[in-house]
Amino acid sequence: MRNGKRALSLGLAAALGIACVGCGESRNTGGSGSGDFTQEVIGVYEAEEAVWSGNVEIAGSLSVQGYSGTGYVEGFETDADACSFKVTIPESGFYDLNFVIAGIGGEKHNYVSVDGEQIGTVGALTSEFSDACLNRIYIEAGEHEISLSKYWGWIYLDCLKVLSSKPIDEGIYEVTADLCNPNASDETKRLYSYLCDIYGDKILSGQFCDTGQYGKEFQIIKKATGEVPAVLGLDFIEYTPSRVENGSTGHATELAIDFWESGGIVTFCWHWNAPSPYLTGQWYSGFYADYTNINLAEIMNGEDPEGYELLMQDIDAIAKQLLILEENGVPVLWRPLHEASGGWFWWGASGPEAYKQLYILLYDKLTNEYGLDNLIWVWNGQDAEWYPGDEYVDIIGEDIYPGERVYNSQADAYLNAATNYSTETKLVYMTENGCIFDPELAVRDGAMWGMWCTWGGEFVAKNTTIFALSEQYTEESMLQKAYEDENVLSLEDLPDLTTYEIRKDFK
Repeated sequence: MRNGKRALSLGLAAALGIACVGCGESRNTGGSGSGDFTQEVIGVYEAEEAVWSGNVEIAGSLSVQGYSGTGYVEGFETDADACSFKVTIPESGFYDLNFVIAGIGGEKHNYVSVDGEQIGTVGALTSEFSDACLNRIYIEAGEHEISLSKYWGWIYLDCLKVLSSKPIDEGIYEVTADLCNPNASDETKRLYSYLCDIYGDKILSGQFCDTGQYGKEFQIIKKATGEVPAVLGLDFIEYTPSRVENGSTGHATELAIDFWESGGIVTFCWHWNAPSPYLTGQWYSGFYADYTNINLAEIMNGEDPEGYELLMQDIDAIAKQLLILEENGVPVLWRPLHEASGGWFWWGASGPEAYKQLYILLYDKLTNEYGLDNLIWVWNGQDAEWYPGDEYVDIIGEDIYPGERVYNSQADAYLNAATNYSTETKLVYMTENGCIFDPELAVRDGAMWGMWCTWGGEFVAKNTTIFALSEQYTEESMLQKAYEDENVLSLEDLPDLTTYEIRKDFK
């Protein structure tokens, strides 16, 4: 998440239900466990024949080739701009919604709603017409209104194709991958064994709270639900040297030890403030590309040796904290270099190759140089092109900020993460979220995220001083429903992870 300042809030996160490019006409999409399956086109609805609102209208100049029908629409410029299709669904079930769109000036993402309920976004990834799908959306039989409305805007919309969805292969929940570190500690193997054992059946509740289990967000949730999240999310940000130089003091390590000793699970991200020589704006915003002039590609290809040494010093500082956790027997769901493909953080601003080099270097330095055997590596690059390789990843994470009070399961993002990144079957977690999804819908849709971990601040708290629930993103009734669900695990539901049996099929 965009820590602190919300310059990019709500979602420039890459997984807001973003398009699965390549969804198309009838095709054989059979797979293991589902038999042969031919995707059926339920209907094709032309945008020029749909209902428009705001500035949306038929494009005056049909300069983009490859459209169907008699033309396409434009004018997605203000929040009131939308194109709505009247769609007939023959029977209740799961459907893929394929929008054929082109971005004006490059990549653009916009909201999709069914009967007024926002369900995600689709992305126009190029300036040419291409498919952008939301997959496996449950829709009841009958007449429905499916709308595409302005988020980023600036698109041409050709048509909507509604297709039947491929059945889920239940094998996606059968994790067989070992930990990528063969020397992982017993504590780490015990935790990973537990995570694999419950995957597909249970969902861990999680919450970021930079003041630990007795902090604001945790106390608000406990007051509203009577439950304490099973997972505490923390950030190594304040240990970064360029922040320490400006007076920051980190406390996350002690808070993590405290929560582990209380029976909980700890996950860490790291908003890596760039080294001081590269800061060009507010020092406390130095993890954003816009506030630095760091060029990761030049560092990784040897053109900037000073920058390389500074990054190594930063890693050394965080390694010291991870070593303290290891000495205290605390295994960590470790999620470094997150949301890289979005480009808003400096570690993603130079493209996928430089990012992957840094990720692999970080893995090698922490695992082999420092001998840190307490890390379960959570990759959160949010795009297959940025995947560093199965040998460096234990869990695949997606960060999802779909808007306000959006409770659907985000099945499209889940299935994309489960099937399009790794050649192995790995755990898939919602590593950050704004809204909490409805667990009942996750079960129905076959989108059994291993965890949610809600970001802190306004996503839970009404303001910075009062311990009161903000219902802007998740209403109290949904928060209570989620924590009361039989498939959701809170702190008190966790076993003793210090004695949990290590799976026999792990090396």
